[in-house]
Amino acid sequence: MRYRRYERPVKTALQWAGLGCALTAGLTGCRHKPVLPPLPPVIQPMVVLNSPEPDPPPMISPVQVDLPPVPVASGATPRRERRRRAATQSANTVPAPANVGDTPASPPPEDVAIGSLSLGGEASPQAQQEAADLIASIERRLNELSSNKQKQDRAQMSRIRNFQRQAQQALNSGDVEGAKTLATKAKLLLDDLEK
Repeated sequence: MRYRRYERPVKTALQWAGLGCALTAGLTGCRHKPVLPPLPPVIQPMVVLNSPEPDPPPMISPVQVDLPPVPVASGATPRRERRRRAATQSANTVPAPANVGDTPASPPPEDVAIGSLSLGGEASPQAQQEAADLIASIERRLNELSSNKQKQDRAQMSRIRNFQRQAQQALNSGDVEGAKTLATKAKLLLDDLEK
Protein backbone atom coordinates (compact mmCIF):
# COMPACT_ATOMS: atom_id res chain seq x y z
CA MET A 1 0.00 0.00 0.00
CA ARG A 2 2.75 2.25 0.58
CA TYR A 3 3.79 1.83 -2.98
CA ARG A 4 0.49 3.06 -4.29
CA ARG A 5 0.50 6.08 -2.04
CA TYR A 6 3.67 7.51 -3.67
CA GLU A 7 2.77 6.38 -7.17
CA ARG A 8 -0.01 8.87 -7.64
CA PRO A 9 1.95 12.06 -6.87
CA VAL A 10 4.85 10.96 -9.10
CA LYS A 11 2.51 10.20 -11.93
CA THR A 12 0.82 13.60 -11.58
CA ALA A 13 4.17 15.38 -11.47
CA LEU A 14 5.30 13.60 -14.63
CA GLN A 15 2.09 14.56 -16.37
CA TRP A 16 2.54 18.22 -15.44
CA ALA A 17 6.14 18.23 -16.59
CA GLY A 18 5.16 16.68 -19.94
CA LEU A 19 2.41 19.23 -20.40
CA GLY A 20 4.84 22.07 -19.69
CA CYS A 21 7.35 20.75 -22.25
CA ALA A 22 4.62 20.37 -24.87
CA LEU A 23 3.40 23.90 -24.32
CA THR A 24 6.91 25.29 -24.46
CA ALA A 25 7.64 23.50 -27.71
CA GLY A 26 4.30 24.51 -29.18
CA LEU A 27 4.66 28.19 -28.28
CA THR A 28 8.17 28.57 -29.62
CA GLY A 29 7.08 27.38 -33.04
CA CYS A 30 9.16 26.13 -35.88
CA ARG A 31 12.62 27.49 -36.40
CA HIS A 32 12.44 27.33 -40.19
CA LYS A 33 11.80 30.62 -41.97
CA PRO A 34 9.16 30.64 -44.65
CA VAL A 35 10.55 30.89 -48.17
CA LEU A 36 8.88 33.51 -50.33
CA PRO A 37 8.65 32.97 -54.06
CA PRO A 38 10.91 35.30 -56.12
CA LEU A 39 9.29 38.38 -57.65
CA PRO A 40 8.66 38.32 -61.38
CA PRO A 41 11.14 40.31 -63.50
CA VAL A 42 10.09 43.80 -64.63
CA ILE A 43 9.50 43.77 -68.36
CA GLN A 44 8.28 47.32 -68.97
CA PRO A 45 10.20 50.37 -67.72
CA MET A 46 8.38 52.32 -65.04
CA VAL A 47 8.05 56.11 -64.99
CA VAL A 48 9.30 57.67 -61.79
CA LEU A 49 7.18 60.60 -60.71
CA ASN A 50 8.90 63.50 -58.98
CA SER A 51 6.95 65.18 -56.26
CA PRO A 52 6.81 68.98 -56.59
CA GLU A 53 9.12 71.05 -54.41
CA PRO A 54 7.31 72.61 -51.46
CA ASP A 55 7.03 76.40 -51.55
CA PRO A 56 9.31 78.19 -49.09
CA PRO A 57 7.45 79.55 -46.08
CA PRO A 58 6.49 83.21 -46.38
CA MET A 59 8.79 85.69 -44.67
CA ILE A 60 7.18 87.74 -41.95
CA SER A 61 8.39 91.31 -41.85
CA PRO A 62 9.20 92.75 -38.40
CA VAL A 63 6.71 95.18 -36.95
CA GLN A 64 7.98 98.75 -36.64
CA VAL A 65 7.10 100.24 -33.27
CA ASP A 66 7.48 103.93 -32.55
CA LEU A 67 8.43 104.25 -28.91
CA PRO A 68 7.47 107.32 -26.91
CA PRO A 69 10.24 109.71 -25.85
CA VAL A 70 12.08 109.05 -22.61
CA PRO A 71 10.26 110.69 -19.68
CA VAL A 72 12.04 113.43 -17.78
CA ALA A 73 11.38 114.27 -14.14
CA SER A 74 9.33 117.44 -13.77
CA GLY A 75 11.68 119.09 -11.27
CA ALA A 76 14.87 118.40 -13.23
CA THR A 77 16.05 120.40 -16.19
CA PRO A 78 17.42 118.54 -19.21
CA ARG A 79 21.16 118.62 -19.75
CA ARG A 80 20.90 120.72 -22.91
CA GLU A 81 19.02 123.49 -21.12
CA ARG A 82 21.67 123.58 -18.41
CA ARG A 83 24.41 124.01 -21.00
CA ARG A 84 22.53 126.76 -22.78
CA ARG A 85 21.86 128.58 -19.53
CA ALA A 86 25.52 128.26 -18.54
CA ALA A 87 26.65 129.55 -21.94
CA THR A 88 24.31 132.56 -21.81
CA GLN A 89 25.31 133.35 -18.23
CA SER A 90 29.02 133.19 -19.08
CA ALA A 91 28.45 135.35 -22.15
CA ASN A 92 26.68 137.93 -20.00
CA THR A 93 29.40 137.94 -17.32
CA VAL A 94 32.41 138.70 -19.58
CA PRO A 95 34.12 141.68 -17.91
CA ALA A 96 34.58 144.80 -20.00
CA PRO A 97 38.15 146.07 -20.47
CA ALA A 98 39.26 148.62 -17.90
CA ASN A 99 40.91 150.92 -20.45
CA VAL A 100 40.11 151.44 -24.10
CA GLY A 101 43.46 150.01 -25.23
CA ASP A 102 43.27 146.91 -23.01
CA THR A 103 42.10 143.55 -24.33
CA PRO A 104 39.70 141.33 -22.41
CA ALA A 105 41.23 138.83 -20.00
CA SER A 106 39.58 135.83 -21.65
CA PRO A 107 38.52 135.26 -25.26
CA PRO A 108 34.80 134.93 -26.08
CA PRO A 109 33.27 131.50 -25.26
CA GLU A 110 32.90 130.48 -28.93
CA ASP A 111 36.62 130.88 -29.58
CA VAL A 112 37.50 128.93 -26.43
CA ALA A 113 35.33 125.93 -27.39
CA ILE A 114 36.67 125.69 -30.91
CA GLY A 115 40.22 126.87 -30.24
CA SER A 116 40.79 124.30 -27.51
CA LEU A 117 40.55 121.45 -30.01
CA SER A 118 43.94 122.07 -31.59
CA LEU A 119 46.92 124.34 -31.53
CA GLY A 120 45.63 126.20 -34.57
CA GLY A 121 48.08 128.07 -36.71
CA GLU A 122 48.20 128.48 -40.45
CA ALA A 123 46.75 125.54 -42.36
CA SER A 124 47.48 124.66 -45.95
CA PRO A 125 44.71 125.01 -48.52
CA GLN A 126 45.02 121.28 -49.15
CA ALA A 127 44.24 120.48 -45.48
CA GLN A 128 41.27 122.86 -45.57
CA GLN A 129 39.97 121.15 -48.71
CA GLU A 130 40.35 117.71 -47.10
CA ALA A 131 38.38 118.82 -44.05
CA ALA A 132 35.66 120.38 -46.23
CA ASP A 133 35.43 117.21 -48.34
CA LEU A 134 35.14 115.05 -45.21
CA ILE A 135 32.33 117.22 -43.83
CA ALA A 136 30.53 117.17 -47.21
CA SER A 137 30.79 113.38 -47.46
CA ILE A 138 29.29 113.01 -43.98
CA GLU A 139 26.40 115.29 -44.97
CA ARG A 140 25.82 113.28 -48.16
CA ARG A 141 25.84 109.95 -46.26
CA LEU A 142 23.43 111.33 -43.65
CA ASN A 143 21.00 112.39 -46.37
CA GLU A 144 21.14 108.91 -47.93
CA LEU A 145 20.04 107.16 -44.70
CA SER A 146 16.48 105.82 -44.65
CA SER A 147 13.91 107.55 -42.48
CA ASN A 148 13.33 104.33 -40.49
CA LYS A 149 17.04 104.15 -39.63
CA GLN A 150 17.01 107.80 -38.60
CA LYS A 151 13.95 107.25 -36.37
CA GLN A 152 15.44 104.17 -34.73
CA ASP A 153 18.78 105.79 -33.85
CA ARG A 154 17.80 109.36 -32.98
CA ALA A 155 20.42 109.71 -30.24
CA GLN A 156 23.21 108.51 -32.53
CA MET A 157 22.00 110.81 -35.33
CA SER A 158 21.98 113.74 -32.91
CA ARG A 159 25.60 113.04 -31.91
CA ILE A 160 26.70 112.76 -35.54
CA ARG A 161 25.01 116.03 -36.54
CA ASN A 162 26.48 117.75 -33.46
CA PHE A 163 30.03 116.70 -34.39
CA GLN A 164 29.42 117.70 -38.00
CA ARG A 165 28.12 121.15 -36.99
CA GLN A 166 31.10 121.68 -34.67
CA ALA A 167 33.49 120.58 -37.43
CA GLN A 168 31.94 123.10 -39.83
CA GLN A 169 32.24 125.85 -37.19
CA ALA A 170 35.88 124.93 -36.58
CA LEU A 171 36.60 125.02 -40.30
CA ASN A 172 34.90 128.41 -40.67
CA SER A 173 36.96 129.83 -37.81
CA GLY A 174 40.22 128.55 -39.36
CA ASP A 175 40.82 125.58 -37.04
CA VAL A 176 41.47 122.93 -39.70
CA GLU A 177 42.91 120.29 -37.34
CA GLY A 178 39.94 120.64 -35.00
CA ALA A 179 37.56 120.37 -37.95
CA LYS A 180 39.28 117.19 -39.14
CA THR A 181 39.14 115.67 -35.64
CA LEU A 182 35.43 116.42 -35.21
CA ALA A 183 34.58 115.27 -38.73
CA THR A 184 36.47 112.02 -38.14
CA LYS A 185 34.46 111.42 -34.95
CA ALA A 186 31.23 112.02 -36.89
CA LYS A 187 32.42 109.66 -39.65
CA LEU A 188 33.20 106.86 -37.16
CA LEU A 189 29.81 107.22 -35.50
CA LEU A 190 28.15 107.16 -38.91
CA ASP A 191 30.07 103.99 -39.83
CA ASP A 192 28.77 102.32 -36.65
CA LEU A 193 25.23 103.49 -37.45
CA GLU A 194 25.30 102.03 -40.96
CA LYS A 195 26.43 98.56 -39.78
